[in-house]
Amino acid sequence: MPTALVTGGSRGIGRAIVVELARLGFDAAINYVSNEGAAQDTAVEARMARSGVLVETIGGDIGVAADREKILRFVRDRFRRLDLLVNNAGVAPAERADLLEATEESFDRLVRVNLKGPYFLSQAAARWMIEQRATAGKDYHPAIVNIGSVSATAASVNRGDYCVSKAGVAMMTQLFAARLAEHGINVYEVRPGIISTDMTAAVKEKYDELFAAGVTPIRRWGTPEDVAQAVSAVAQGLLPYSTGEVIHVDGGFHIRRL
Repeated sequence: MPTALVTGGSRGIGRAIVVELARLGFDAAINYVSNEGAAQDTAVEARMARSGVLVETIGGDIGVAADREKILRFVRDRFRRLDLLVNNAGVAPAERADLLEATEESFDRLVRVNLKGPYFLSQAAARWMIEQRATAGKDYHPAIVNIGSVSATAASVNRGDYCVSKAGVAMMTQLFAARLAEHGINVYEVRPGIISTDMTAAVKEKYDELFAAGVTPIRRWGTPEDVAQAVSAVAQGLLPYSTGEVIHVDGGFHIRRL
């Protein structure tokens, strides 16, 4: 059975991805940081999506080297393989602060979790995937998906640290795609726009007004399930001749309009 590791898989976009992958027949490891109950709820929902799949939870902060090692060791021991890594875990600033007032502590936290963690988790996972390709043969088609953000290119001066971290994820995707292509490992960035999650709940009124004014050609909030469908396409191997690709899930926000 193919196996996926989804970081930050306990709620929101991560939960939708886990459930969709289970529906496709993937076993799944759900990584979470602190909310074990939410992770267990996601596991139950995923098992209901398709009987027979193995879904387990593993705690750990991807921004910490020892935790990254623990997470991958768990996947090795419990599942014996890894076909798909979904780097979904991410954090927003604890406080939206103007660029001229933002703190170094906030910057360090966001870069550690949003960029450093996925970067080095991908490095370790890629090494293991290369090992597996040496023995698994032609039927093994591993991939890495990074969940980015429109904030990689859309400047928000009251959360510059978040924008910088997601811009780094965009370049990270290109780097790993270029390096891993020779090993048959495709790498993608799924770039969500304004998605209805806990992270955006505090600014719902603001974005409701923006949608009504036409900030996106498709005038509605995105959903976690919209993002999960994009990951599903990669998981099913529907983009075999694409790597380093940005898959926009943003209602058309990225389209430059006059």
